[in-house]
Amino acid sequence: MITESLPVAGINIHVNQAGLAKSDYRGAPSTLCQGCGHNSIANQIIAAVYELNIVPENVVKFSGIGCSSKSPTYFLNRSFGFNGLHGRMPSVATGALFGDVSVKGIGVSGDGDTASIGMGQFKHTMRRNPNLVYIIENNGVYGLTKASFQPPPKWGST
Repeated sequence: MITESLPVAGINIHVNQAGLAKSDYRGAPSTLCQGCGHNSIANQIIAAVYELNIVPENVVKFSGIGCSSKSPTYFLNRSFGFNGLHGRMPSVATGALFGDVSVKGIGVSGDGDTASIGMGQFKHTMRRNPNLVYIIENNGVYGLTKASFQPPPKWGST
């Protein structure tokens, strides 16, 4: 990736090929719990979209319900975003991305939102293969239900 520096009041700001600084990809300050991992994922999304020279206005963010539903607030503040019902984010994303094929989608969903109530939605979205990066944020707890432990997955070992 080639970056250039633009002088602004004596400070060099590095921009990508889209002419945007990394700060153009950030969102609001996080209010998520420290150490849960969601903030690290948001930071990696910011870094990846910046390095891929994607303009934030060409991205639509989708999320479900739970702790992960808050994380799209913390990246790509210039992008539109939608929260779906519990477990239904994949269907909302599929409809939106088939409705406008010019945009890219980032779907952020939690372990409970995807692997429990949303498994049917998830598998059909993968079958339809929309222009969507689907990220499952597994923090190991159902955080919005007061940190109750998640059930073991039915498809793996216990």
